[in-house]
Amino acid sequence: MSGIRKGRPEAAVAGQDPGARWRLGLREAQWGLAVLALVIGAGAGLGSIAFRWLIKVFTGLFTGHVDYAGAGHAANPHVAWLGPYFVLLAPVLGGLLYGPLVDRFAKEARGHGVPEVMLAVAQRGGRINPNVSVVKALASALTIGSGGSVGREGPIVQIGSALGSTLGRIVKVTEGRMKLLVACGAAGGIAATFNAPLAGVFFAMELILRDFAIEAFGAVVLSSVAASVIGRAAFGDVAFLNLPAFHVEHVAQYGLFALLGIAAGGVGISFTRILYWIEDACDWAWRGPEWLRPAVGGLLLGVLLLLLPQMYGVGYPVLENAAEGKYAAAFLLLLLAGKILATSLTIGIGGSGGVFAPSLFMGAMLGAAYGLGMQSLLPGTAGAVGAYALVGMGAVFAGASRAPITAVVILFELTGEYSIILPLMLAIVTATLTSRLLSRDTIYTLKLRRRGIDLEGPAAGAVLGTQQVGEVMEQAPPAIPVDAELLSVATDLSLSAHGVLPVADKNGSYVGMITARAVAEALADEPGSSGSGALAGDLVEQPVSLTPVEPLAVALHALIAHSGTGLPVLDPEGTSLVGWLTHQSALRALHSVRGTAALKPATA
Repeated sequence: MSGIRKGRPEAAVAGQDPGARWRLGLREAQWGLAVLALVIGAGAGLGSIAFRWLIKVFTGLFTGHVDYAGAGHAANPHVAWLGPYFVLLAPVLGGLLYGPLVDRFAKEARGHGVPEVMLAVAQRGGRINPNVSVVKALASALTIGSGGSVGREGPIVQIGSALGSTLGRIVKVTEGRMKLLVACGAAGGIAATFNAPLAGVFFAMELILRDFAIEAFGAVVLSSVAASVIGRAAFGDVAFLNLPAFHVEHVAQYGLFALLGIAAGGVGISFTRILYWIEDACDWAWRGPEWLRPAVGGLLLGVLLLLLPQMYGVGYPVLENAAEGKYAAAFLLLLLAGKILATSLTIGIGGSGGVFAPSLFMGAMLGAAYGLGMQSLLPGTAGAVGAYALVGMGAVFAGASRAPITAVVILFELTGEYSIILPLMLAIVTATLTSRLLSRDTIYTLKLRRRGIDLEGPAAGAVLGTQQVGEVMEQAPPAIPVDAELLSVATDLSLSAHGVLPVADKNGSYVGMITARAVAEALADEPGSSGSGALAGDLVEQPVSLTPVEPLAVALHALIAHSGTGLPVLDPEGTSLVGWLTHQSALRALHSVRGTAALKPATA
């Protein structure tokens, strides 16, 4: 006998092998999650340093300037004989470099990146191609450096997320923890690149995870802190944008800021629609190989840059000039329209870069123009133009992304301006509400929906979630009368398998639910043994209700979020209880799916 046992549990192996015990801890223990979050944050911080360095190098090579957006029609000293016309060639040369790179090694690096990360978390278990980190960094830096009018947040989110996914694969973590590590990478990238640790946290929670669980929050914070420490060591502890101090001078300005929020919501939706319309037009017009598309399309981008050199790259110098009131209103509106066109064209021809910075740019142009207009109409009330520019930045981003918490926090951290926080919050909320009224999707989710992907729905090929609630619901338990005494209700609940029962009025109409927990708390809090006359109607709760025609994929989100063991299914009028959806009844749908699949004839 060799003494080697086959099939030993991993926990037993871990108890004898320190290395295996360490790997198991990384996969399952809380300290392991903390270690992985710190490592990913540090990696995202280093990645952001490398990424910003690449942008600086490529911008210098293509333009001879640190940031050409603020240089006017200056010539490139490397090819001075071309004068300002070198911008016609810069996007073409850049496209010849990053086009084949993306097409050959990581096609998902094309575009603005965040939707791909959202999809990976929602439906692919957090799995991201490990090649994305390197390819996205190079492609996006080449795009921005050669004149592409896109931002840095999309690339750094995808870079950090790919790092988190790759580390999760190496350690072999569970799917739930893999998704969390992807979010940690996104948070670290945002935190280090923009010196905005809080914004990194809320970006990851609100847009990537779309969840605010305590465990997730702690891990994302650790990653963001680690990345911020590294980022500040490299870039310094200063606000990302250098803007003058603003404050509200008159209470009537709050009404003006609210109106600005409505306009910003409309601009955010317009940007979204134009972006994908131009992308469709580029898809329709292009018939050649995909690797050549950025170079050929770069000719159009070059013409636009020759007319408006302020559109070159990210454009932060132009944004700061607008906030300081250095442009006329008509020119501000021209820059707004130009940025929408330039960003849409950059992404449409196959460029790689984010839409966050462009939305800030658009918001600053809109806000500054709006502020100048208000100064003309209400000279004694409007206040500083820069305040409207700053508020407009956050409002347009909120209108496009529909992430109000992230918008508030990131604008505060980017500028260091707390004095403007109240009008900023007001405008962002009105922009978000306006956006929601005008469109179902955001600038991120619309890209996926156009490909037939619904983040709220089942993944392609999923065996659960494609049915309707009416197909899988079970019979509802008997309803409790609204005037039933608590002791009677307690008896019924003790005999029920659900721990929660529906409540009906005297006419038999559904009025809500009552839980065993609520009844037990009421009986424990009262000095008497009968609840001192309390009735079932006093403890009625109103959980989310479902309808028979609702997709099961959507209903499952509500069922998982609900603390009870089931949810009521009501008729379309919402008055009569027609069924009951539980976790077990949902899982029973698997049997019917498998049975149907087994009955299908095999095809050759």
